[in-house]
Amino acid sequence: MAIRTLASRRTLGTIYQNARGLQTFSLPDLPYDYGALEPAISGEIMKLHHQKHHQTYITNYNKALEQLDEAMAKGDSSTVVKMQGSIKFNGGGHINHSIFWQNLAPVHEGGGEPPKGSLGWAIDTHFDSLETLVQKINTEGAALQGSGWVWLGLDKELKKLVVETTANQDPLVTKGASLVPLLGVDVWEHAYYLQYKNVKADYLKNIWKVINWKYASQVYEKECP
Repeated sequence: MAIRTLASRRTLGTIYQNARGLQTFSLPDLPYDYGALEPAISGEIMKLHHQKHHQTYITNYNKALEQLDEAMAKGDSSTVVKMQGSIKFNGGGHINHSIFWQNLAPVHEGGGEPPKGSLGWAIDTHFDSLETLVQKINTEGAALQGSGWVWLGLDKELKKLVVETTANQDPLVTKGASLVPLLGVDVWEHAYYLQYKNVKADYLKNIWKVINWKYASQVYEKECP
């Protein structure tokens, strides 16, 4: 297999290209140690979440892409259609988790520090205050039935901040092509159950202690200069 690095391992990981030109993906490195987010998120959860859950999405995503590539080459339309669900679920899982790791930072590296600059002003404009935004995200996350994500996004067309939820591993773009994710909170049980059991509200309360607003601000400033 010919290997070509097309993306940073700190975003979507290394992208590989095989002899047919098919691109596949690898697990991105975390920008911090597994235990660096304690006590908000335990090292055990982070290791399991990253090495097992995220890796599984990538493995299945690559497998689905290979099967799709083969079906396309054969003109097998039924298989092409059948693979769309797996690509959406596993590809979404890879995209969402790659964002999630960047949305977190150890306290000594700025985790939990409130947003400043243009994003801070935008939050005050659209939600009145950071506290109101956090409460809204926590309420939406706690009310989400089953598994999914709660997002702070930028609607590039309306130039407005929005809070949205997505089911399962659907990425934010499934709610609208103009939506850009700034911050995503994973509310699947695997993100918190080992530490918080069934008390999702406590997980949602404590995760803000390690939220990386610097990353969200960088994305906002890039997408809404």
